[in-house]
Amino acid sequence: MGAVDHRLRGPLVPVLVTGPSMAPTLRHGDAVLVRTGGRPVRPGDVVVAVFRSRPDLLVVKRAVRRQDGGWWLRGDNDLVTDDSRAYGVADVRGRVVLRYWPRPGRVTGGPRRI
Repeated sequence: MGAVDHRLRGPLVPVLVTGPSMAPTLRHGDAVLVRTGGRPVRPGDVVVAVFRSRPDLLVVKRAVRRQDGGWWLRGDNDLVTDDSRAYGVADVRGRVVLRYWPRPGRVTGGPRRI
C-alpha cells in the first residue's frame, strides 16, 4: 500500500466518525464537517489529526494542550485509550465544527483535560 494522504481539501470537509472513543459527544457513524484554517485550535476543541507515531491513522479527538509543536489529544470516552496516551503527540488537520447527520448540531464543549 502507498502513502496515505491526510491533507483535508477545502475549507469545509465531510468526515465520518468511526469507533467509540468520542462518545458521548460523537458516536460511531456520525457525519461531521471539519474546518481547515480559520481560528487557531484551542484546548477543548474537537479536531481531526494524525499522530506522529501513526501517520497512517486519521483520528477525531479532543485537543487537550500544545506539546512539542503539536497537540496532546484525548477521546471523550475514558474507557478507550487510542489517543495520545497510546500514540503521543499529534498534528491537527482541522477543527470539527458541526455534526450534520444523524443528529444535526454544533460540536462544542465536553471534557477539558489539562
